[in-house]
Amino acid sequence: MKIYPIEAGNFKLDGGAMFGVVPKSLWEKTNPADANNMIDMATRCLLIENGDRLILVDAGMGDKQSEKFFSYYYRWGEHELVSSIKKAGFSCDEVTDVFFTHLHFDHCGGGTIRDKSGSFYRPLFKRARYWSNENHWLWAKSPNVREKASFLNENLAPIESSGALSYVAQHNSGFAFKKELGFDVLFVDGHTEKQMIPKITYKNKSIVFAADLIPTLGHLPVPYIMGYDIRPLVSMSEKALLFKEAVEKNYYLFLEHDAHNEIITLKNTEKGVRLDKTFSFNELFN
Repeated sequence: MKIYPIEAGNFKLDGGAMFGVVPKSLWEKTNPADANNMIDMATRCLLIENGDRLILVDAGMGDKQSEKFFSYYYRWGEHELVSSIKKAGFSCDEVTDVFFTHLHFDHCGGGTIRDKSGSFYRPLFKRARYWSNENHWLWAKSPNVREKASFLNENLAPIESSGALSYVAQHNSGFAFKKELGFDVLFVDGHTEKQMIPKITYKNKSIVFAADLIPTLGHLPVPYIMGYDIRPLVSMSEKALLFKEAVEKNYYLFLEHDAHNEIITLKNTEKGVRLDKTFSFNELFN
């Protein structure tokens, strides 16, 4: 097995929305805001080469939306999904599976593109199975008012209509190995219904793709919850359980949205679980 970090693009979000009720004077210590109160965000994905399979975990937000849509998100930097996959030594046609932690546009939007004619959308990865889970897919297809702006039909309909959609089998608690994927999955419900958190064993280390359970290093204190979470008390409980396990089993947490920190480990302190060390992917695994 080989794993490659894939940088799918950077953007900005409102710092207050990203930290909910946490005062700016606290969250700005780790996530400094610009003059518009926006903080740096990444869409960092993983590409897993395992035998004859090439699995992409999440796909960023893509570039098919309108200029008005992207004007709200202040994209910056040179990173882009397709070029990052090419930099890793692969083409999009070699990707066999796309695994979405959940279907908010900044996690799945890159999985579909506008056709050259501009008249319809299609899956970017022509040979790939696209993995969600049934509960979350149905949740996204009939969105609640709170999440409606994050679930976009143009990200979902092309996958379903193409026949490429597959469901991960659900289970009740903890990480469980999914034979269909070759790695473990944890289901969590605080941020959205049945978000999936992968855990991959690689070079004798356990990498947890933290997705929106732990978006950035600044979200480490258990009460530091995004304003976007639909069940904040559940998010706190889920974070606390993962933190305890991460310390006990020395998990390496891969941060999808932290533009400046790729991987972290945790430790117990008198204030609770906090940061132990930060790593770049290359220094840890190369």
